[in-house]
Amino acid sequence: MITCGQKISLGFSVKVWRRGVAETLTFAQLLTRRTIVSVYMKNNTPSCDRQNESLAAHAAEFTGAGFEVIALSRDTCGSHGRYAAAKAISYTLVSDPDDQFARAADSLVEKSMYGRKYVGPARALFILDRDGTVLAVAEKVDTADHAAQIRALLTTLG
Repeated sequence: MITCGQKISLGFSVKVWRRGVAETLTFAQLLTRRTIVSVYMKNNTPSCDRQNESLAAHAAEFTGAGFEVIALSRDTCGSHGRYAAAKAISYTLVSDPDDQFARAADSLVEKSMYGRKYVGPARALFILDRDGTVLAVAEKVDTADHAAQIRALLTTLG
């Protein structure tokens, strides 16, 4: 997994859901200021819902502190639109079905579900500078209190 101080190459295109609209941008275009990137697996699943509910409840706090907030999964923009409405999500949701961000962040991991092994993105948290430099990483997200985990990482930044 990429570590603090390294730079992620973010020139790849992604579909995003923000402010009620789906659009296609490069990931780099989303970094208009320091950015919190929360990676989760799938909309409407218990752990991912807890992760996003914690993030949604505190998103205004993070944006007020000068950070963009992005949550990223393999879900489609259509799914993200319905999910944002159902969960009152105000931050950007990124659709990344090809795991481009995970590849760029070297955060693809082997997983197992019902005895089947597969490779997928790590449920991780990244704080990035505008140029893609990694400022902080949590290799494992605390789904129960994701906001507290983010706050703790933000206190380590200078």
